Amino acid sequence: MQRAGLAVARLAIAIAPHAHVIWIACGPGNNGGDGYEAARHLKLWGKRPVVTASVELGKLPPDAAASRQRAIEVGVVLAEEAPGQYDLCIDAMFGIGNIRGLDARHTKWIDRINSLAGPVLAVDLPSGLDAERGTQTVKCVRADYTLSLLTLKPGQFTADGRDACGEIWFNNLGVVEPDGFCAELNAEPQPMVRGHNTHKGSFGEVGIFGGAQGMAGAALLAALAALNGGAGRVYLTLLDTVIPRLDPNQPEIMFRDFSELSYESMVIVAGCGGGISISEHLDELLDRSTRLVLDADALNSISRDASLQHKLAARKLFTTVLTPHPLEAARLMGIQTADVQANRLQVAQAMADRFSCTVVLKGSGTVIAAPGKAPRINPTGNARLATAGTGDVLAGLIGARLTSGLSAFQCACESVYLHGRVADKWNKSFPMTAHDLASNL
Repeated sequence: MQRAGLAVARLAIAIAPHAHVIWIACGPGNNGGDGYEAARHLKLWGKRPVVTASVELGKLPPDAAASRQRAIEVGVVLAEEAPGQYDLCIDAMFGIGNIRGLDARHTKWIDRINSLAGPVLAVDLPSGLDAERGTQTVKCVRADYTLSLLTLKPGQFTADGRDACGEIWFNNLGVVEPDGFCAELNAEPQPMVRGHNTHKGSFGEVGIFGGAQGMAGAALLAALAALNGGAGRVYLTLLDTVIPRLDPNQPEIMFRDFSELSYESMVIVAGCGGGISISEHLDELLDRSTRLVLDADALNSISRDASLQHKLAARKLFTTVLTPHPLEAARLMGIQTADVQANRLQVAQAMADRFSCTVVLKGSGTVIAAPGKAPRINPTGNARLATAGTGDVLAGLIGARLTSGLSAFQCACESVYLHGRVADKWNKSFPMTAHDLASNL
């Protein structure tokens, strides 16, 4: 607790070096104890910490009570209400503690923290955020910075976590990492190095299948992503047969009929803009494709057909990638979208295990799961991806990476990271379209 409090105080000085009045909202448990320790150090360093305590001294855990006493001994002020003006707020109310219900005092403090523009530093986890799921209770602190202690928490990176935590810092307090973990952070992939003595056939073929009437753009975006993602050849089969068999803006994309696709030798990406028409082709795709990415309407069709679900689950392990958004995931698993968002890690893993596939559950903090693997949470990406077509781009990119011969899980992890990184590097002054995204892979 003393080490945690010192770490909090040091970060507070780093992010707000000129802050003088610092409001520290201390809760009823050990997270509050960290706040008292931080207040003690800040007082000794010449700052004016004002601590609001949510419980009487006799109700605190022993360690937190001792920290509170140490803070009082150096002159830290304990107040009933938050100061009228302050330069920095430190949220030390609950952290990873279980919140069974917010009383009026904590509700008032959270409302005040979220209503003012001053910087907010959360200790370990913003109060009201679930450490594992990233979901919030009735109310949740919206922090500008979060200092995660001992370990990083899955909930900091998915669902509501990204918005609630702000910029995340980490301090292990000198403790050795635990042996077990429930998830990993997705990592930046190594650059793909191409040998000089190679040709287009060295880098595989991707066949894109989708684009029903009025939705050909989705399949075109997936094909563009596969091309820019490094595939040696990209073929496009459109369900809308009226569309000209040439994209003058991307003449490298070759148009083919469904019967001309080589299921055994190429990676098939199916479903992008497929509409209901794609359902009549899924039997063959599931039977014959050696490597398959299923997106959008392909997933919706499978969710409505038990026989297709059986065929999907019976495919060879690690040959298939599913890329659902939360609604598509809910349909596949027979649950509500809210249930998916409330348990993103668990649902992604359950889907991967049920269908023997790699699953990419899209959203804030995209989750990548596969049988026998610890799920990964992706740290890249932002709300610029919340526009039509970006999911089609991701499917095409995964298809391109699958031509490398790496495992489906690794290809999905790498693709999701690179997909989000484009959005992170995009000029903040301009919106980003899916075409922009595919063109900048």
